[in-house]
Amino acid sequence: MKLETFGWDIDADGIAHAVFDVPGRSMNTLTGKAVADIIAIADEVASNDDIKGLVISSGKPSGFCAGADLGEMGQRAGGGEKKELSEAELKKQQFDQGFALNGTLRKLETCGKPVAVALNGLALGGGLEVALACHYRVAANDNPKLQFGLPEAKIGLLPGAGGTQRLPRLVGVQAALPLILQGESFNAEKALAMGVVQELAASSETVEKAKAWVKANPTAKAPWDEKGYKVPGGVPHKSPGAGQVATMANMMLSSKTYGNYPAQKNILSCIYEGIQVPIDAGLRIETRYFINTQQRPEAKAMIRSLFLSMQELSKGANRPAGHPKTEFKKIAVIGAGLMGAGIAYVQAKAGIPTVLVDVSKENAEKGKDYSRRLVDKDVSRGKSTKEKGDALLDLITTTDSYDDVKGADLVIEAVFENVELKAKITEMAEAVLDDDAVFGSNTSTLPITGLAKASKRPENFIGIHFFSPVERMGLVEIISGKETSEATLAKAIDYVLAIRKTPIAVNDSRGFYTSRCFGTYTREGMEMLAEGIKPAIIENVGRQCGMPMGALEVSDSVGLDTALKVTRATAEAAGVDLQGDDRTQFLAWLVEDQGRVGRKAGKGFYDYNEKGKPERLWPDINKMIEVKVDECPPELKQELTNRFLVRQAIEVARCFDEGVITDARDADIGSILAWGFAPFTGGCCSYVDLVWGIKEFVAEADRLAAKYGERFEPPAVLRDMAEKGEGFYDRFPPAGTKAKAAA
Repeated sequence: MKLETFGWDIDADGIAHAVFDVPGRSMNTLTGKAVADIIAIADEVASNDDIKGLVISSGKPSGFCAGADLGEMGQRAGGGEKKELSEAELKKQQFDQGFALNGTLRKLETCGKPVAVALNGLALGGGLEVALACHYRVAANDNPKLQFGLPEAKIGLLPGAGGTQRLPRLVGVQAALPLILQGESFNAEKALAMGVVQELAASSETVEKAKAWVKANPTAKAPWDEKGYKVPGGVPHKSPGAGQVATMANMMLSSKTYGNYPAQKNILSCIYEGIQVPIDAGLRIETRYFINTQQRPEAKAMIRSLFLSMQELSKGANRPAGHPKTEFKKIAVIGAGLMGAGIAYVQAKAGIPTVLVDVSKENAEKGKDYSRRLVDKDVSRGKSTKEKGDALLDLITTTDSYDDVKGADLVIEAVFENVELKAKITEMAEAVLDDDAVFGSNTSTLPITGLAKASKRPENFIGIHFFSPVERMGLVEIISGKETSEATLAKAIDYVLAIRKTPIAVNDSRGFYTSRCFGTYTREGMEMLAEGIKPAIIENVGRQCGMPMGALEVSDSVGLDTALKVTRATAEAAGVDLQGDDRTQFLAWLVEDQGRVGRKAGKGFYDYNEKGKPERLWPDINKMIEVKVDECPPELKQELTNRFLVRQAIEVARCFDEGVITDARDADIGSILAWGFAPFTGGCCSYVDLVWGIKEFVAEADRLAAKYGERFEPPAVLRDMAEKGEGFYDRFPPAGTKAKAAA
């Protein structure tokens, strides 16, 4: 038997040992070759009378298996030459391919010989499913990084190798549902308590323990193959308690996902249907749901964006090649307000010595207090120790003197959005910086090329746009000005990676990429309000179409005064008179006449409680705007959904058309992480490519433009892509690959 991803030996007791060790990988995944090897191993164990049992373990110190190889899965999704097969033949081929691992694991489970697995580290997705098909599971109790879980739902899939059938049969439907629906991970101790593993041991002893069990249990069976087996907690609608669990789960799922995530719906159906029949039938049900889910555009989009692209960008895939990596020995943050304080904290948490500068030492210390509060919270919750917390705080030096900025590799300016103030700080910082130091401005809207005019070294000047709260938001938008060098961009990306965040790289314009596109969602909500659509309808449809908040609540969170200020500044820069603009006049009435500036003041479109949570929409909104639409039938909901999402995607397309953004990955990840664009779509580009299709999207945009105005008008690049049948990932592929020539 020739194996490519497993080591193989049989000891004197006839116990076979298969060691999972994919060549050239730091972590095992279920590649096509690995699945082929598992099939071969199962056949050998079942047919070879000299083999008395099997132990499976990992040859990787990182753990057992991280699950399916999603890169391979994306390439073979749908499988087969459809043109050469009838519909029935195609369905059979897809089922046979999808059931291959499932059927093999069931064959191993019922081979009549004991099978145990030694788990030295993480076992996720398909890795845990392989383990669940074994009769006995021993996990390491000395690896703090060990985790188990079925995270497939997080990327639009469902477990397809027995996870939806074995885990509920092992721990009960009620305990299994959150683990599968939400993709929750858990440690070895919890696994033991639930019965997911049967024994804990030191990493060095797990294989020995597994072998001892195999030797002592020659006639092992899975619990569900034993006579008289009953599902823990009962089967839905065959026992009252279990029936209530299924009903409540369906209700809670609908309230959280609004039907946007097919994987979760299919998981619930798969468990509900599969648990009521023998496991062999349940596994076939699972495979059918798996194939259906895998072929959905949501799954393809989420795999590409939330897994593959996220991994690539988090490793610096958009970093210019040919520049040495920068190790940061000292970074200065100028401005100790909310943003600057948060930036200082994440730098110190990453082990980078940080100088926090403000107009007075007292103000700088107030900024450091932000870090003190976060450290105290982590220590009180057991997430850190006092020693680690003190070490983090020791890395932050507060000052009011620019002399302390000397020797910094990078300066982050995080003061108010005022061009004159930013220019003054640029000059003061550059006076003490080395020639190769980088100056980064944390601005959300002001053009970088304009700010760089205050710099003596515009090639070393770049925008580094954080999102609030800094310690929780995982994205940083890096903006290159007209004269920013590639070396500076490379250093900025190195910095973002050093503080363990995900960088996207864009080019200069007012609002850059994220602020510009994000604003279209809130403005479309304002348009709907001006049309007389009831505020509650606007908010509910906004959430139900996949956005994290309704458009009016988002406006409150940003600050209505800020929105008014930006609207006026943008109009002034463009030479536009806003006197006749009803929407701006309404916003001015809300802010300046009513004093309702948003969440920070406890009142905006919403009234907020003392904890900052919205209690109700302000009833007097309608004093200035008459409600003309107070019912929302399905066709109106779909129309409003399209307006919200298509409008944002059109602005993204305009950013590509103008060269503001050049990589579809940056656009998708930026849209999800920066402003919460419906994650089930995979981001704005994937929404166009996969949910609509380019030609259909352009046709819908034209329809909306004819009905609601030119803001929906597709830019030239979209029309050209539609004519040529190209998607965003064809025209604007990952950096380093050759793009198709645009007309």
